[in-house]
Amino acid sequence: MSDDEKNQAKAARHKERMAQRKALVDAAVARATEERGVVIVLTGDGKGKSSSAFGTALRAAGHGFKVGIAQFIKGTWECGERNILAKLPNVEFHVMGTGFTWETQDAEQDKAAAQACWAECKHLLADESVRLVVFDELTYMLNYKYLDKDEVLATIKARPKDQSVIITGRGAKKYLEELADTFSEVKSVKHAFHAGVAAQKGIEW
Repeated sequence: MSDDEKNQAKAARHKERMAQRKALVDAAVARATEERGVVIVLTGDGKGKSSSAFGTALRAAGHGFKVGIAQFIKGTWECGERNILAKLPNVEFHVMGTGFTWETQDAEQDKAAAQACWAECKHLLADESVRLVVFDELTYMLNYKYLDKDEVLATIKARPKDQSVIITGRGAKKYLEELADTFSEVKSVKHAFHAGVAAQKGIEW
């Protein structure tokens, strides 16, 4: 077989594989006919959970949808995403404001701050005009029992039909996996910080 014939055969095999893949994708798209909001949980010990959530918030806002964001844990840090998103007219931003729990070392203070933040933002889950709600680092608030798990779950389940919710944070429990329509676990393979590289503005926050 000549080189030209080999190339033609290779191209034919590639075309056949792509046709098969397209048929599978088209079939999956055809089956996905239900239209409603979804719950997305982003957990795991890897970097990128909040970045993904904020990126999706920016995507939704870019389409003109109203977005609500509640940021737990990291509220005292400057946040590049918040610097942009909070300025957008269709984004409502709430911040817990006490910072990392290992910095405050005051469980009661953190619990009160978490409950205050939840009280300020939970109305978003009853607002049909809000298309996306992001609860950044909510898993910590649930795991530490700073918030009532049953109330949080019930409020999310009772949200408007077309509203989506993103929950981020390490250590998401089984009940969040059961709640989620999409559940992603980000695995840490390497992180610059563990090699002694300082956290960088514009990269980590």
